[in-house]
Amino acid sequence: MKQKTYMAKDSDVVKKCYLIDATDKVLGRVATKVATILRGKHKPTYTPHVDTGDMVVIINSEKIRVTGNKTKAKEYQRYSGYPSGQKTLTFEKLMAKAPNRIMQLAVKRMIPRGPLGYKMITKLKIYSGAEHPHQAQKPILLEV
Repeated sequence: MKQKTYMAKDSDVVKKCYLIDATDKVLGRVATKVATILRGKHKPTYTPHVDTGDMVVIINSEKIRVTGNKTKAKEYQRYSGYPSGQKTLTFEKLMAKAPNRIMQLAVKRMIPRGPLGYKMITKLKIYSGAEHPHQAQKPILLEV
């Protein structure tokens, strides 16, 4: 009796759409769940070199919370490439400026870099309010 390892193909993958309400949820817990779904690790047909993940829609991202002193202490850094081009923003300031960016950065940093990872991150849609334009995909409500 021969045993074979199942390797999914792009044509075999069945895609779904999930909806997550981020109201009063902890940032890291939501981000890990979303990263798992985007990669497809929640499916028994997970294959590392094939995009087996599903689409995720996150609503109410401005109501996300963090634990401890992270609202004042957590910093987000970026660099322009020029001398003295390093910019730093605290969680509090970035939340006031762009609340969607916080969730996007948290999930994006949990996805591997490379062509497959860049393709996975495009399936993540984040919205500040409770409304989203993805009703046609019939998203399944997912509790985190």
